[in-house]
Amino acid sequence: MRKFLIATHGAFAQGIKSSLDVIIGETENLFLIGAYLDQNIAVEDELKPIMDALTAEDELIIFTDLLGGSVNNIMIREALRDNVHIISGFNLPLLIEVILGDADIPIDELIESALLNAKAQLTYVNKLIETQQQNDFD
Repeated sequence: MRKFLIATHGAFAQGIKSSLDVIIGETENLFLIGAYLDQNIAVEDELKPIMDALTAEDELIIFTDLLGGSVNNIMIREALRDNVHIISGFNLPLLIEVILGDADIPIDELIESALLNAKAQLTYVNKLIETQQQNDFD
């Protein structure tokens, strides 16, 4: 079974989940870690029950907000196992594609495809409009 964890600094994880809920509906097997919202709770302590609940048949895809950031580094340190995959610097299109991805497609292939598609979503819209206007003018 595929499970998903969104782990970010602050409340970004909760905010992105709100967007996911609006766009694709409630998602099963989705966990959130909003690091440093409560200074009394360590990220490792939030991660432990999620990792403890994983079975050998489960795949966990972890989305972190910042490569090299403390949250990402904790996820690597605590969770780099054969059935755990970490994606850093995610965006909403990537999340949607991976979460809704076909369970029969191997996860590494799904992630690679989703990364390419998500990168294509990063667009400087003003330039796009300018190019379109120029093409319309010509």
